[in-house]
Formats: sequence, C-alpha cells, structure tokens
Amino acid sequence: MIGKSVPRVDAYEKVTGRAKFTDDMILDKCLVAKVCHATIGNGIVKSIDTSEAEALDGVVKVVTFKDVPNHCYPTPGHPWSVELAHQDVADRNLLTGRVRYYGDDIAAVVAEDEVTASRALKLIKVEYEEYPVVLSPRLSMRGSEHPIHLDKKDNILARSSFAIGDVDKGLEDAAVQIHRSYKTPIVQHCHIENNISYAYMEKGRIVVVSSTQIPHIVRRVVGQALGIPWGQVRVIKPYVGGGFGNKQEVLYEPLNAFLTMQVGGRPVKIELTREETFTNTRTRHSIEYEMTAGVDREGHLLAKEMTAYSNQGAYASHRHAIAANGLTASRLQYACPNIRGEAYTVYTNCPTAGAMRGYGIPQVCYATESFMDDIAYEIGMDPLEFRRKNLIHGYYEDAYLKPIAANSNGIFECLDKGAAYIHWDEKRKAYADQTGDIRRGVGMALFSYKTGVWPISLEIAGARLSLNQDGSVQLQVGATEIGQGADTVLSQMAAETLHMDISRVHIVTMQDTDVTPFDTGAYASRQSFVTGTAVKECAQLLKQKILDYARTLVPGNVDRLELEDGYILADGRQAISLEELAMESYYSLGNSSVLTAEVSRQVKKNTVATGCCFAEVEVDMKLGKIKVLDIVNVHDSGILLNPQLAAMQVHGGMSMGMGCGLSEQLLLDEKTGRPLNGTLLDYKLMTTMDTPDLTAEFVELNDPMGPYGNKALGEPPAIPGAPAIRNAVLHATGIGFAEIPLTPQRLIDGFTKAGLI
Repeated sequence: MIGKSVPRVDAYEKVTGRAKFTDDMILDKCLVAKVCHATIGNGIVKSIDTSEAEALDGVVKVVTFKDVPNHCYPTPGHPWSVELAHQDVADRNLLTGRVRYYGDDIAAVVAEDEVTASRALKLIKVEYEEYPVVLSPRLSMRGSEHPIHLDKKDNILARSSFAIGDVDKGLEDAAVQIHRSYKTPIVQHCHIENNISYAYMEKGRIVVVSSTQIPHIVRRVVGQALGIPWGQVRVIKPYVGGGFGNKQEVLYEPLNAFLTMQVGGRPVKIELTREETFTNTRTRHSIEYEMTAGVDREGHLLAKEMTAYSNQGAYASHRHAIAANGLTASRLQYACPNIRGEAYTVYTNCPTAGAMRGYGIPQVCYATESFMDDIAYEIGMDPLEFRRKNLIHGYYEDAYLKPIAANSNGIFECLDKGAAYIHWDEKRKAYADQTGDIRRGVGMALFSYKTGVWPISLEIAGARLSLNQDGSVQLQVGATEIGQGADTVLSQMAAETLHMDISRVHIVTMQDTDVTPFDTGAYASRQSFVTGTAVKECAQLLKQKILDYARTLVPGNVDRLELEDGYILADGRQAISLEELAMESYYSLGNSSVLTAEVSRQVKKNTVATGCCFAEVEVDMKLGKIKVLDIVNVHDSGILLNPQLAAMQVHGGMSMGMGCGLSEQLLLDEKTGRPLNGTLLDYKLMTTMDTPDLTAEFVELNDPMGPYGNKALGEPPAIPGAPAIRNAVLHATGIGFAEIPLTPQRLIDGFTKAGLI
C-alpha cells in the first residue's frame, strides 16, 4: 500500500455531502452566542451597560468581562509540560476589560437565534478610555505608558539568541560585506470552514464539539480557563474544513463551555463570521529582518547574522516559538563557519498572531532566500551557482538541537530537477539586461523544514487497532484529519504492515477525547512521521497477536507463520483465512479472545525535509503587475506514502506561497488598529485566473527516521514560493524588493524610485 496513489478514504463522503462537519451536528434548539468586540485598538472599558440587550425578547443570557472566572490561561496548541519552563504564557481571560486590539472580546450574548443575538449586541453600550495604538514591533519594544501586559513593561514578550564562531572576525575578513532589510506582512489562513463550536452539558460534564486540529489540547485548555478538572471536559472533533494552523489554537471553545454552564447546560453555538475569523482568531506573524553577510572572493559565505522582530499582536499565543523556529532554520542548510542570530517577539495592538502553515519558516525563508539572491547579484554570480557553492552536502545536524538533522539530503537533486524544468541556464541568459515595458525573469528559492517538534516540545501519539469479525480492522488515532489526507496515509500504513488491502482498514475519522487514544494533534508536519510511527508499531503488535492466535488453530508442526492478503500462511501455504480466524477469536467456546492492540509512543526523533521552488514571471513595468508564467516545487520529503496526495499537498501550498508573495496582506488602520480589508472581497487571495499550471516534482530518498522512510511534506510547499517569485522579479528588473506582497503599488513605487519608469 505504501507508495500507491489510492483514493482518499474520505473522498466519497466529502464529494456527496455526507461528511459531517461541526455545523451538520448542531443539536435541536441550540442557542446562539455572539461576542461583543471592542471598537478601540487600545485602552480600558470604563463602563458597560447590557440592560437593553438583556431586556430584548429571546435573549437568554448576557455576560461581560466582570462575570467570567479570573483564570488567565494559554491558548496555543502546544503539548502541556510538567516542567514550568516549557509551559505556555497564560495571558488571556475569557473576556476582558483591558482592550489590547481592535476587536478584543469584552462581552457575550446568548439568545434563542442568531438574529436576536446580533440585535442584542447592538444594544450594549460601552464607554472606553483610549490609549495610543502601536502596530510596529520596533516602536512597541521601546515601551509605552500603558504596557499591553503589565508584566512586560517594554512589551517584549521574549528574546533569544545564538552565536557560532566569530562573526565579527568573519565579516572583517570578507571581501564583500552586504546588509539588507526585509519584511513580511500579516496574512490570514482563509480556510473554507470558519471557526465554529457548540457546547452542552451531560451528566455534570461539559461536552464541546469543535472544528479543531487539537481536540486533546482543547480539553486541557477549557479546564484551565474555567478552573475545573480536565476530566470534566469532553471534546469531539468531526470533519474539519481546513485549518492551516489557525485551528491549532484554542479559540472560542473555553468561552463556549462557560456559556453553556451559564444557561443550565443547554447547547450553545459560537460560529464566527468571516470578518471575525480575520480579526479574532489568529494571523501569521509579520516579521522584520536585518541581515548582514560577508563573502570571500570566490563567493563562499564567511559570516552571517540576522536580527528578527516578530509582531506578536495583543496576546502571547505561541509565545516566542515562531521567531525561535526561524532562528533554528537560519542555522540549517547553508555552510557558514560564523553565524549569529537574535530574535524578539513583541506585543503590539495588532490581532494576535499564531501558528500558520510553515510556522515561521515562510518568513525567514523569504528573508534568507531574498538575501542569497541579493548577495549573488551584488558579487555578479549566478544565484544557483552561489547556492550550490554554499550548501551543505549530505548529512548535517543543528549545532544546538542535535536530534534535528538532515538524515537524508536531496537538495542537490532537487536543484537539478528544478533548474532543468525551468530551463534555468537558457532563460537566465535570454532575459539578461532587458529594457522594455514587459520583462521576464526566472528566480528560485530553497527551504529546509524539520519534521515534528522534538526536542523542543513533547511528541506523543497513540493508535488503537481491533480485528473485526470479518477479518477487517478498525483503526483509531488521536491525530486529526483536517483535509490534508491523514486518514488515508495512516490507513495505508496499517494496511501495509498487516499485508491487507486498504479497503479492509476502517479508520474512525471523528476524534473524541473520551475514547480516542491521546495525540497532540495535527501540526508541524508530524502526523505521518510521529503518529505514523505509533500506527506502524500498533499494526505490528496486532499482527503478532494474530499470528500467535493462528498457532492455536493451525494443526501440526509449523516453522513459519505469515500474514498475507487476508490469509494465514503456514510455511508458505494458505492455512486459514483471516476472517475464519477472527470468527474463532470472537466466538470460540474454548479459546475466545478478541484481538486488539493499542500503542502510545513518545517519539524522540526529528529529520529535515528540503527542497526548492523555481518560477518564471512576466512583469508589466508601467502597470506594476506580475504574471507567473510557470512555477515548479521540487521536494525531498523522503518516500512518498501516496504520490497523488503528496502532489495535492504541494499544489495547495504553492498557491498559498504565491498569494503571500503577490497579493495577501491584512491591512490595519495605523491610528485605530481597525482592519481595513477583513473580508474575502477585499483580502486578495489567488484565483484560478492568477494561477498557472502548478508542477510538483519529488526526490525520493529513504529517510531512516521515518516509519516508512517518509518525512515532512504538509508545511514545506507553502514556504519557498514567495521568495522565488521575488527573485524572478529581481532577475527581470534588477530591483530586489525588501517587502512582500509585491502589489502593483509597491512595484510602481520601486520602479519609479529606481528611475525605470
């Protein structure tokens, strides 16, 4: 089964509309909750009057920040730790009177229907004391009269740094020194299904049904937010309509749980609008970079340093993890004897930033790969040649986090494939020194991405298998299917290990914390790697139990028992079908034993995936428009478990990367912090009209760390697209833009400043 493009196990249900998402499971007579959001960007609530809202017919309950438990809690989808140093920052309450961004949650209404709840919101009267709004991390970290959080007077949430070798000496010895600045924007995940949950009480416990990537973590955080034992909370996760990291966060589930308690356990639904999803969930961090490097006369990197300023927004969310992950990435892939890095994560009055596909690597990749091209441009070297000259060959490991290593490294093969596809050498020559209004260029960018989160955080996964009476198996995992195809590849793994067709593996898509094996969830490209390890071991255990039971059924002396295609083979000959064995195991009068296996594994390994993107663009100088003519991603993701699914993952990531490079940015009013384009009408996603044919290529090297030679694939496709397009524009025009997205206005301004138009 491994390596085959079998159809998705959930395909039929999804295309026929039979798949049950959270909204499809809403209970009858479910109440509707709406959240009252602050209309200032920074300040305090001086007074709040809910009397008119409470008097409205159909309103069941109104609560404000004065009514909620005084339990500060963390929201990120990180595993909990018994070590205090590894626990997340608890800086959020269910509702707040200290407004930290435009849209902060100050009250909530529960009503019989959505219309009534919306009407009630408009009747709540709020008076504010406003403070100045600060959206820039570099300004915010200077401190303010009213710190965003009182325990951080300078608004700096966290800082980290590292140093390898002697950077100052390396820069001094360099033939050429280069300094550049880069900036990435705030962007939104734009998953199809908005954030939604409903909650009710059953037997004195709270049940939360949520579209989430992390049901077991939601359970814990709800308990923390309400100050109740975690066992009093049950979380159910149905099908999920996309997440991309936004649902790797505990969002409104704790408030939802609190509200059902306030109405006697009646079911309460919180469904966000698209506008609320833009502002009140999570965004990708905008990060500013200062980069310096020195190279010798042959183009070898002698020293490089990076300082990053990460815009965290109003609440800690994933704390410093995104910026720190970028610091780690800056040490990988390129050989340089002297490296220094520093990163700041800073509170601002922006919407809260959190996890998004790539987890900080798209930002640092944009800066690093733009910088590599700028260095090559400065010294007059082909950027592909420059990279080949400085890339690490073969195995390498992180200098600080030893388990993070490129145990297989196919980057040079990836480069060869990408360059051949785009006709690199021919087009670099053909498009040199252009002067017309329409210009073309080719560019490229690399990436490296570790698989999972060990050793920075806990990696634990669980799997359960049981043999059904017909010889099929039931598979249950805590890892979540969120549209990426996890259910399919995990089913393939079980089928491969048990030597049966995938149609005989029935996976339970819905996770339920009452019965599902513990798993931290879907994030960090960990599922086929970490949960896959648990699934493989669980299948091996069940296989052994089957063979042990078979030994009681097969007559005579048998040297070797095997399981193959639904049959027990005794010394190579069919002895008994798996169905017959299963019936015996369930119903034998003398030896009844239901065959099950369950595994929980702490997976202490990591490995680096790598790859590249090559893009060809056409630039209309006078209109400031970029047309992507051709683009290819080449991935070294180990052995492909399902080639078709892998290509689908890459295509989706490529579209996301192109959007970040060309058009996507969440704009905020500088004075108020109010979102200016928080709808899909104004926020410019890529469309089919903007998108050329997408090509995905792979280099399959068996990685020794993966359960089936596999490694990260889910996150990497979104990483290199933006810098590859930016570098293609550099080749076409000679202008290396420091900031994305490359909007028409930004291009026109850049070309005008350079005297090109």
